[in-house]
Amino acid sequence: MQSGAGKYSSGGFQPVIEKCGGCDRIVTEGDSQYCGTFIKPAAKWRLGFCNLATHAKPEIQVAVVKVNPLKAAKRASGKKKK
Repeated sequence: MQSGAGKYSSGGFQPVIEKCGGCDRIVTEGDSQYCGTFIKPAAKWRLGFCNLATHAKPEIQVAVVKVNPLKAAKRASGKKKK
């Protein structure tokens, strides 16, 4: 079993990228910084957002749909007839 010293700098882990700056999961070993969770942090940001980033939250976009009140009233009254 390997001790914690040299775990990240042994070559298995890649250094963090600029988008990772400020994350709580960053581990500093020597002069480099590594992600304590992912071996390749750049791959997690490839699609736009790292799912375990502690310093950034995803933006949720809500689409607003405009409803014509006259058409809505007609549809509602049309369903009551039977």
